[in-house]
Parts: sequence; C-alpha cells; structure tokens
Amino acid sequence: MDQARVSNMRYARRFGPRALLVALTLCIALSGCSVRNFAINSMGDALAASGSGFGSDDDPELVGAAAPFSLKLMESVLAESPNHRGLLLAATQGFVQYAYAYVELKADELEDTDLKAAHEQRERARRFYLRARNYGLRGLEAAYPGVTKALKTDPANAVSNTGSEDVGILYWTGVAWAAAISLSKDDPFLIADLPAVEALVSRALALDETFDRGGIHVFMINYEMSRAGLNADAPARAREHFARAVELTEGMHAAPYVTFAEAVCIAERNRAEFEQLLRGVLAMDVSRKSEWRLVNLVMQRRARWLLARTERLFAD
Repeated sequence: MDQARVSNMRYARRFGPRALLVALTLCIALSGCSVRNFAINSMGDALAASGSGFGSDDDPELVGAAAPFSLKLMESVLAESPNHRGLLLAATQGFVQYAYAYVELKADELEDTDLKAAHEQRERARRFYLRARNYGLRGLEAAYPGVTKALKTDPANAVSNTGSEDVGILYWTGVAWAAAISLSKDDPFLIADLPAVEALVSRALALDETFDRGGIHVFMINYEMSRAGLNADAPARAREHFARAVELTEGMHAAPYVTFAEAVCIAERNRAEFEQLLRGVLAMDVSRKSEWRLVNLVMQRRARWLLARTERLFAD
C-alpha cells in the first residue's frame, strides 16, 4: 500500500466522523431555514387570502376591533418575508379599508362635536394611507425594480409594462396614495404626486375595468370630481363611471350610490337625487349579497350620516 493511500485512510479515520457531523449540522441548519421560510411564506399566503372572510360579517364594530391584530400580523410576517407580493397587496388593501371605514369616517362624524379629535383621527388615517401606499410600492418594486423612482419622473411609462396580474396592486396603491393626498392639503410635495396616482389607477382601469366588480369605477367617480376645476365635463364622466359601477354590481353594492351622492350630487346642488340615492342605500337588503354585507353596512351608516346633514350640505 503506497504512502498516500495510508495517509488518506488515517485522515478519514481521524477526521471522518467530525466531518460527517459538520456536514449533517449544516444540512439540518439549511433544511431548517428552508422549512422556516416555507412556513413563513405559507402563513403569508394564508393571511393574504384571509381578508375575504371579513366581507360577509354583519357586525362592523367586531371587524373593526379585530382588524388591527390581523394587520399587525401581516406586518410581522412581512418583516420575515419582505417581498411576498400577495401579502404586500393584502396589507395595502387592508390598511386602506381600515383607515377609511374606521378612522376617516369616524373623523367626519366627530367634526361637529370635537374638532381636535377629528383632526387627530384624520392625521391617523393619513398615516395609515401612507403606510398602505408604501406596501403597495414595495409590491410593485418586487416585480419591477426602479418603478417607485420612475413614478416620480415619468409616471405613465413607469407602469407601461405591468400586466393583468398587477391590477390589484396598481389599484390599491393608487387609492392609498390618493387618499393620503386628500388629507394632506398643506403638503405640496405629496400633492405633486397626483400624476403618479393617475398613472396607477388609469393603468389598472385599462388592464381590467371590471376589477373588483366596478371598484375602479367607484374610485373614478370621486377622482373625476376632484379635478372638476380643470374639466367642465367631470360630472358627466363621473356619471358614466357611476352607471358602469352599478351595472357591474347589479345594483347590490352601496358604494357607487353613496360615492356619487357625496361627490356629484352635492357639487351639482341636486338635493332630490342626493336624497333618492341615499334612501335607496338605506333600503338595501344587505343579506342579498353576503360577501358585500360588511361594506354595505358601513355605507349605510355613511348614508344615514349624510342624510342627517342634508340641510347643512345644501344650504344656500
């Protein structure tokens, strides 16, 4: 037996078990990371799909109390899996919906009795909208690196390569951004981002105008009226979006009616249509479309509040 072979055998006898232990340890560690990542991503998938369970609930206050825990859990998982696109979309949508239904609307209701509390609630809603926008931009950035910066310089071109699979993240990011701007009238830098909002929502509309059974059209009712000073035909275009939203929801979703009454009827001083639309919302049977029960209950509450302010809203 040659000297080299004897040396190798001695090395194997001396170091073999130790080397095998090291190898096994590394294997287990790597496997552990894979299992952990799999578990985190699986949880992210589950959380991303969990929001739909709230829609059929008949107790808005219960959902409002539970939502913060769900949102914080999403953020905890995102800290471990920061590029999980499904969860980034869910966080974007979740923070927008929570901020609107449970913070911004509450601020409006408080304004007559406690102006300071109303201001604090609106500031809180603004922060939630910005948080939602940032999650949305992260979701877009994960698929299209550099899109966040491009939205500042060339918005339309920044989203030109997005596809139908991106409609959700485009839409909810745009909604979050627009809502933050609407509560930031004294922030010229944020207001300057309006072209980015328009690019995001316009692209989503172009890719799938039926998304969320007319959700984009409901947003466009408000958006068209927000730039009414620049476009005399804004009410007509808003009415077209309203009609399409009603068509897509078969008249069973309250949001198009409340949004149109608040954004267009008040601006046009059309009190009769305002009252007709909102009374129709209050007469809706929310059990007819169980997946929209929660949002319809929230919209009925908004309709009731608006009707109670009719005299003030249409004062000469």
